[in-house]
Amino acid sequence: MPRATAILREKLIDEEGNIVELTIWKVPVTEQYPLGVRYRLALVPTGTGAPAVLYDNHQPKGPHRHVEGREEPYAFADVDQLLEDFVGDMRRVLGDDRWPRR
Repeated sequence: MPRATAILREKLIDEEGNIVELTIWKVPVTEQYPLGVRYRLALVPTGTGAPAVLYDNHQPKGPHRHVEGREEPYAFADVDQLLEDFVGDMRRVLGDDRWPRR
């Protein structure tokens, strides 16, 4: 079995220059990744150079999110819910319910 298999790897840039990077990997189930998923989802607004929304599950912190400078634990359930929650936070930060647009 491969060590990690990409589920999603995508980089989107909208017409205003906002950058969204989505990386989700299927990994072997371990103590570090009990659900077999490793991820990093980031929104970098135009001209900021730093994520305004970031979801990741690196160790030793495990699943957590950063939204506009505030960090908090994140209750990871599955990939679909992860993407829905990330897009919801991203839309709130950008003030745009139409995101993502391509």
